[in-house]
Amino acid sequence: MITAVAALSGLTMALATLLVLAHRMLHVEEDPRVGLVEDMLPHTNCGACGYPGCRAFAEALVGGEALPGKCTVSSEAGRERIAGFLGVDVGAEAKRVARLACAGGTNVARRRARYDGPATCRAAAQVAGGGKSCFFGCLGFGDCAEACDFDAIRMNEHELPVVSEAACTACGDCVEVCPKDLFSLHPVSHRLFVACKSLEAGDGILEDCEVGCTACGRCAQDAPGLVQIQSNLAVVDYDRDHRTDLPIQRCPTGAIIWMEPEGPRKGREAAKIIRKGTLPPAAT
Repeated sequence: MITAVAALSGLTMALATLLVLAHRMLHVEEDPRVGLVEDMLPHTNCGACGYPGCRAFAEALVGGEALPGKCTVSSEAGRERIAGFLGVDVGAEAKRVARLACAGGTNVARRRARYDGPATCRAAAQVAGGGKSCFFGCLGFGDCAEACDFDAIRMNEHELPVVSEAACTACGDCVEVCPKDLFSLHPVSHRLFVACKSLEAGDGILEDCEVGCTACGRCAQDAPGLVQIQSNLAVVDYDRDHRTDLPIQRCPTGAIIWMEPEGPRKGREAAKIIRKGTLPPAAT
């Protein structure tokens, strides 16, 4: 018994000694600038810079793996302060925002059935797609607004999310939570945008949603190559020069829009929406 205890004690001491030596030999001192740079960051931990949080971004900045300009949430003065502290260029990074590929609020889009269950888009989508006539459309329960930690999304009077370009940090939470995959992250320079994701062919979509893309092709005719019709939906090629609102002008439903900082702008031939109340349910 004594021999066993002694052997176990000796083994324990040997392992402890090895751990201490390993710690001393392998320990890497953290650059004290990391904490200082982290304090200069906005502490939103939004991930818009491409790193999982402000601490990780601070480590990348100090390590020379990134430039302060990648933090689009910081103010210009804040980015310059970090650059001056580290002795590096500020760098430039285009601000990104979340865009919603749907304009089908309750005043323009019909419901074919009344959903009765937990008031979340995730839950509703599990029941025959959520009850909206347009299977591809926003369900309007506000999961995205609930998920946004920066108050960048509000639900309007027609149960449709509205993104604040100024407040959006492009964290991607709305992209992750939307069961219809309606949100995507874009540089703010992507002003030309298709606010629809329906793949339904022809004017039949108008029975479900008055602002849906009918794939009429006028936008593609007016901007060849920049806009194409793919699977019954207008698609913008952002690799081309897209600094033109010409494609929106003849869109009859206003499905393709120009995103101003204060909100979307439709073309001159888009049908005017004056209805304030809820559109009657689809006929069954």
